[in-house]
Amino acid sequence: MPERPEEVRATLRRLGVVPSRGLGQSFLVDRFVADALAALAEPGAGRPVYEIGGGLGLVTQALVGRGVRELTVVERDRRLARHLAATFGPAVRVLVADARDVAFPSDATVVGSLPFSSGTAIVLRLLARRVVRLAALLQKEVAERFAAEPGGRAYGRPTIVARYYGVPELLREVPASAFYPEPRVSARLWSHTARAGPLPLATPDRLEEVVRRLFAQRRKQLGNLLPRLRVGDRTAAELADAASWPDDWARRRPEELPPEAYVRLAGVLEADPRRPSARP
Repeated sequence: MPERPEEVRATLRRLGVVPSRGLGQSFLVDRFVADALAALAEPGAGRPVYEIGGGLGLVTQALVGRGVRELTVVERDRRLARHLAATFGPAVRVLVADARDVAFPSDATVVGSLPFSSGTAIVLRLLARRVVRLAALLQKEVAERFAAEPGGRAYGRPTIVARYYGVPELLREVPASAFYPEPRVSARLWSHTARAGPLPLATPDRLEEVVRRLFAQRRKQLGNLLPRLRVGDRTAAELADAASWPDDWARRRPEELPPEAYVRLAGVLEADPRRPSARP
């Protein structure tokens, strides 16, 4: 696989591919990072593995080298897909598609160096699919949002959704020099292991609705925000009490409560047949 920038340029030129900044196309050229990403996919677990964005095949090669036998590579660019098929032959199944349109099986591991422009959307979709294991190279800020702790600016909807579906883990930072062309920002390795057993809510829709509304004005205190979620005649204090929120919840801001607090609140609302409506 080409690794040095001049080799990558030559290969892309031969394939007729011009990297698009608008699509977030930067090709991983660091073999050690590719191998670290492949290791996060837990290749010895015996699960089918899907790679998103095979590109020139550096991560694909690492996965094959680590013994993955049931490997599907999703690549939207037909020229790159043909290159991957010719390079790896029957060892890899190449699927020409946009990852956002693929129905990934829940018993699979999904791995990939994700486009910076669409990484958040792809991860959220994979979390909703409840894939067993997800290992990704993401834009640094995006990875940190998915694994943030309560209290910081990075903490918000992606964090809460990730923890609702399982356990995220933030790993090493990867410099822009590991890619060609070099992006304007660095990246981080990130993984997620799906929650075993049933989810705590019948549907995540109510949780998404609660988090979206409360974090829309995250600098305000919850005492001003929670009354906007209304179920019949139940007051904000009654909702907070039913969700076992701390006594001083009204003085706190949304980022100061842990994900479990929002899951409990969504459960309280879900148990009521009347859907909450925004107060006019």
